[in-house]
Amino acid sequence: MGDLFQPTHLLIIAIILLVLFGGRKLPELGKGLGEGLKGFKEGLKGITDSPVAPTSQQSVASGPPTSSTQPAPITGTTQMEYVTCSRCGNRFENPLGFKVADYVCRSCQARS
Repeated sequence: MGDLFQPTHLLIIAIILLVLFGGRKLPELGKGLGEGLKGFKEGLKGITDSPVAPTSQQSVASGPPTSSTQPAPITGTTQMEYVTCSRCGNRFENPLGFKVADYVCRSCQARS
């Protein structure tokens, strides 16, 4: 398995990719793959970083904000909304806050 990345194997793989996708598509595929990996890394960085709490040393503006470019203050926690299954009565998280008139959970759907 360790012999997979020998120069001759990589050359054969590159030739196969060139034949399959053509010379014009390979840069586009590489660019798309690079952008996807960059977005994935930024997403992971956002998950692992803890939100920074505002410190008391920050200056406070005397007037109301003049433009919408200032970020909204972070409240810390948000109120989680729940929906209740109309058949079994179990509660489930509704993180997007969709308004549902008659919610049926997956286990009840599978039984019917």
